[in-house]
Amino acid sequence: MRSASKSIVAIYVDRASRQWIVRDLEGKLWSLPPGDNPWNGRQPFTPAEETNLEPVPGHYKYMIGLSA
Repeated sequence: MRSASKSIVAIYVDRASRQWIVRDLEGKLWSLPPGDNPWNGRQPFTPAEETNLEPVPGHYKYMIGLSA
């Protein structure tokens, strides 16, 4: 099993929903809830028409509780 930090390819912020969104190695998008361990509470994310994903540099992983 891969660790979360190695399975995340990209981090985004969705300005419409104010959520962190991550894309994994398989290309799936996940919404991360606020909290101490958001990766364990992730939910599948399907972009809506009003979704505005903005890329976030990878060094911000610490902000969502993931190791660099």
